[in-house]
Amino acid sequence: MATPKSRMTQKRRAWPWIALAALVLLALGWWYVRDSFSGNAEAGTAYAARVACSCRQVAGRSLEDCEKDKLDGMEMISLSEDEEARSVTASVPLMASATARYKEGYGCVLDPWED
Repeated sequence: MATPKSRMTQKRRAWPWIALAALVLLALGWWYVRDSFSGNAEAGTAYAARVACSCRQVAGRSLEDCEKDKLDGMEMISLSEDEEARSVTASVPLMASATARYKEGYGCVLDPWED
């Protein structure tokens, strides 16, 4: 029969392996879904930038008010504005970013994507 002290030692030895296994599973899961997340982030930021730019430059609303126009599921997208360039940038940290600029006669147009 194992003593309480030996059981405690066994538990202490096991937790690093359990933590390592959990990290490996998380990494494999991220590897599997990363393209889907990245694609959704790129599409979402492009949409948010274009809509927010139009909201600011065409409708003349404040950026804070334009935040209300984001759809459900777009909570991670943050908006920032460059008033001098008449542009709005939408971004998801560490994943995607897109900028839309107001061009006279065209409205808000997305900047070209960089590969």
